[in-house]
Amino acid sequence: MHSVTMKELPPEERPYEKCLRNGPESLSDPELLAVIIRTGSRQESSLSLSKRVLEMDGGDGLLGLLHRSLPELMEIPGIGPVKAVQLLCIGELSRRIWRQAASGEELSFHSPQAIANYYMEEMRHREQEELRAMFFNTKQVLIKELLISRGTVNASLATPREIFIEALRYRAVSLILVHNHPSGDPSPSREDVAFTKRVRLAGEMVGIALLDHIIIGDNAFLSLKERGIL
Repeated sequence: MHSVTMKELPPEERPYEKCLRNGPESLSDPELLAVIIRTGSRQESSLSLSKRVLEMDGGDGLLGLLHRSLPELMEIPGIGPVKAVQLLCIGELSRRIWRQAASGEELSFHSPQAIANYYMEEMRHREQEELRAMFFNTKQVLIKELLISRGTVNASLATPREIFIEALRYRAVSLILVHNHPSGDPSPSREDVAFTKRVRLAGEMVGIALLDHIIIGDNAFLSLKERGIL
């Protein structure tokens, strides 16, 4: 079984050469992806395969890669385990680059906007709710962040007890909760408000302050502290 390589493509279809001549910014999204996955199959080139991958599921393009799991990627004709792992790693690298740029040199957060920037690209594409906790020391420097729960499309299914077991383990003096709304609307539900108040009361009992609860939507966020709910 023979795989079509970049060198066997016509010169005008060779992303490697185009990148060398004009730089990576000259490449289209399919061309960038083709450079990474390198080979296609007997039936199609890597460029043709890349175009097909990016046009799937309504044509979400590069953002669509962030939604797919390893099994989902491997269901795409022409994508085996190696290519699926490569595609997963592209998404993970993108998220880590974004978070590093958003966090700066020191993981210290002094505003809801900074926290939203840190989590936005990672959480706004999730199809299920995730609840994360950020644990801070006395200088409000992040000492640990944890995924507390992953739930259904509209509920993260966590308890205050789970949160404070981890907070005590890492000797945190304060914490901030962050969760996403897969709907894209960051407006808090009644359940969000009630849960936040339960966590705040539990924190008062053990001497660990809940500083804020931030809800991530689609390129939007809401701080319960800024809204006066917390």
